[in-house]
Amino acid sequence: MSDDRPRRSRRRRDDEAPRPTVNPRRIAFDAISAVTADNAYANIVLPRMINETGHTGRDAALITELTYGTLRSLGTLEQILAAASGRDVRELQQDLLDALCLGAYQLLYMRIPPHAAVATTVSLVKAAVSPRVSGLANAVLRKVAAKDLDQWCEELATGDRLHDLSLRHAHPEWISREFEAVLGTAPDGADELAPALAADNVAPPVHLCAKPGRITKGDLSRETRGGLHGRFSPYAVYLPGGDPGRIRSVATGLAHVQDEGSQLVAVALAEAPLEGPDAAWVDLCAGPGGKTGLLGAIAAQRGAHLDAVEVQPHRAELVAKAAKGLPVTVHTGDGRLFGEPDSADRVLVDAPCSGLGALRRRPEARWRKQRSDLDALVPLQRELLAAGLRLAREGGLVAYVTCSPVLDETSEAVESVLKAGGAELVRPDWLIDRVPDSARGDFVQLWPHRHGTDAMFMALLRKTGNR
Repeated sequence: MSDDRPRRSRRRRDDEAPRPTVNPRRIAFDAISAVTADNAYANIVLPRMINETGHTGRDAALITELTYGTLRSLGTLEQILAAASGRDVRELQQDLLDALCLGAYQLLYMRIPPHAAVATTVSLVKAAVSPRVSGLANAVLRKVAAKDLDQWCEELATGDRLHDLSLRHAHPEWISREFEAVLGTAPDGADELAPALAADNVAPPVHLCAKPGRITKGDLSRETRGGLHGRFSPYAVYLPGGDPGRIRSVATGLAHVQDEGSQLVAVALAEAPLEGPDAAWVDLCAGPGGKTGLLGAIAAQRGAHLDAVEVQPHRAELVAKAAKGLPVTVHTGDGRLFGEPDSADRVLVDAPCSGLGALRRRPEARWRKQRSDLDALVPLQRELLAAGLRLAREGGLVAYVTCSPVLDETSEAVESVLKAGGAELVRPDWLIDRVPDSARGDFVQLWPHRHGTDAMFMALLRKTGNR
């Protein structure tokens, strides 16, 4: 009896994507190795690797979690691996250490069954490192698996508060010390250091900025199919998921990706009361252009013009792209040497800084930075703030901003420049009234654990005389 029903072809249709053939753990390992061996940036190399291998959905999410999680936790993982192996893990070849950290992360931080985490890592070591060291990898990871993260942290605790918190929350001790110097202890006795460190280990949502005059926050929210309005910024939308580059309004420049805290400090400068003319604005350290794009859009609504200065040519190109179609002129040069004295009404000094306020977005950054890195940054920050005050006219406003809470880079930098005279602090009431627990005296300090933003600092100054 014949069967006249159509048979399904076993051939792949031309419009069907081939199934990825590269194991997700191998991609994560390759990304981690690129960061540790070649000083690559995970947020640059990983998306390219995922795209080139064709992974999507759950596999792409797994690769991202394995890579970012391992890199965020490197210091803690290495201490645990050292205890489990009884050796200084820095003496191991780097690719073996990368694989062990990847396996240990699965054992201690993810809900992957221990036997699966060990077996897949040993297979990875055989294929990507050497079969000769697979036995060592198996033995070390089995010892790691014998305890959970809390038990390992208890075993490695020294009783020193900063050491133990830094171990548990995977931060270098010097960063924990800098955070504690700012947070201190609240009047009610609550300790904020642990929540602040923990917040750095939570992957943040993507924040979008609806450029005023180009798209409303409501329209952008609808375009993202469920993106929530930001808690504080009048222009912020939280992307519910997916690639922001696929959103039409982002691709066409009506909106852009920008942390809500970054939006707030830029808008606070624009909203601060100002007597006299208000047409000449300057962004003195403009790259990569998020604040420039937002300020330029506000300037367009007010009939103002923004000069954006960026010392690095490739970053100046990004600024020009962010400001396309806005009343913005982009200048490539050193902000310390830009412009004529007493010529600007509003000046933004978004100074180069350690970036410790954005550690949750850059998984490897905490382990690359040293306290000594601030030695070159601090003088530059103070020189740029002084340059901003030189540019401002009498009565003009200068906002000093860093994506760092460190005292050297924030309040101490401002107070040092104020000693030269010719300027006074202004309380940024627009921001402080809008965002609870953001005031640090007359300064603003945002925090991931308090506000869900990067740890942005802002001081607002008014020029009172010659400098």
